[in-house]
Amino acid sequence: MIVSLVVIVTILVLAIPSAVIFIPLAVITGDVRPLYAVTCFIVSAGYRVAGIKIHVAGREQVPAGRACIFMANHVSNLDPPALISRIPGRTSAFSKRSVFKMPIFGYCLKLAEYIPVDRTGNKASAEASVAAATQLLAKGLHITTFVEGRRSTDGRMQPFKKGPFYLAMQSGAPCIPVSIYGTETMMAKGSFAIKPGTAHILFHAPLYPRDYATRDELSQAVRAAIASGLPEWMRN
Repeated sequence: MIVSLVVIVTILVLAIPSAVIFIPLAVITGDVRPLYAVTCFIVSAGYRVAGIKIHVAGREQVPAGRACIFMANHVSNLDPPALISRIPGRTSAFSKRSVFKMPIFGYCLKLAEYIPVDRTGNKASAEASVAAATQLLAKGLHITTFVEGRRSTDGRMQPFKKGPFYLAMQSGAPCIPVSIYGTETMMAKGSFAIKPGTAHILFHAPLYPRDYATRDELSQAVRAAIASGLPEWMRN
């Protein structure tokens, strides 16, 4: 827990003055990129303080100048900041609607054009989230999604949600499967303790929705790609 407290203090020390400067700047100029960049810097600093190294491979396979949908497995709360800060360009992502109610942080998510989602299974809400993501892709923004919907409790891959593949088939955007492992031992589900180690993020070659007859076929292809980059025991 000591490591976790040091990380929290480090992030607060960096985040408070940054928020004072960059949030008003984003509101005044309408340009969120400086706020996004400094947030990624703060995240990276937090990982360094925690003794976490992030090994990234395959990023050169991400198509330049194209808005893509990054589809990753999910084994730890450390996954989203580690992945998002390593994606080329700026990405939006799906986030629980309740997070948007958090002071300052929730407002930053709105400025960054993150997409609120409900976990109630409400069809209208899901369709609204997909429509919002489609509009952002059309603007040139990437979308990042953890296709299992929730963190795995034991590190093994879970069934995929359907929403990301509705989005892919509807938008036609390239899908970038991403394999993440190592973080499952650094911050387990239900724990706030952070342990040092190496997080591995592997970007796979893009998959194009037009090459698949159905969203189920695309889902199977994405699953196979993600699994290929994981240790055997995580592939389920």
